[in-house]
Amino acid sequence: MKQYWDKAVSFSEYLKDAEEKLNNPKNQDEVDKKQYYELALQRMNRAIKTFKKSEEDVQALKNKNFKGKILIITEAWCGDSSQSAPVINQFFEGENEVRFFYRDSDHSLIDQFLTNGAQAIPKVLILNENYEVINTWGPRPAYGVELLKKFKADPENYPREQFYNDLQVYYAKNKGKDTIAEILDLI
Repeated sequence: MKQYWDKAVSFSEYLKDAEEKLNNPKNQDEVDKKQYYELALQRMNRAIKTFKKSEEDVQALKNKNFKGKILIITEAWCGDSSQSAPVINQFFEGENEVRFFYRDSDHSLIDQFLTNGAQAIPKVLILNENYEVINTWGPRPAYGVELLKKFKADPENYPREQFYNDLQVYYAKNKGKDTIAEILDLI
């Protein structure tokens, strides 16, 4: 796991890379995803402004005496990542190091942590001091998983557009609280 950690970037580098891909795409894939990078950057900046650590969650982390690290497998264009990554980074900032590993740079990492057979992101790896995975979270909070199940069970009556809308409304109202609570439960 250490080799992946060493290839991962800080949140500031992650944001800078996203802005670079938006403003100066280097390949057709980045051109095709330009609107997703733009939307993701808006969401990340909003999450940075609106997320507030709760004293209860901070105390819960201290009580766990967690000395490990957080490695997030992600891509900046991903809607779920744009909602979760800044929140996770801000919550653990100053307590535990957080790094971001680009899923598409090396599939050998995400292939170890598939979600229902898919390379779903973000995938949060909770590592101990020796870079061993002690638990994982992702790609979205439980409420988002339930919305996805609802869509997959009946896409005719709960279409994709409604699912996406409901998911984004949830993220905006919840402001990362469920994400942090769920990750804390796994530590």
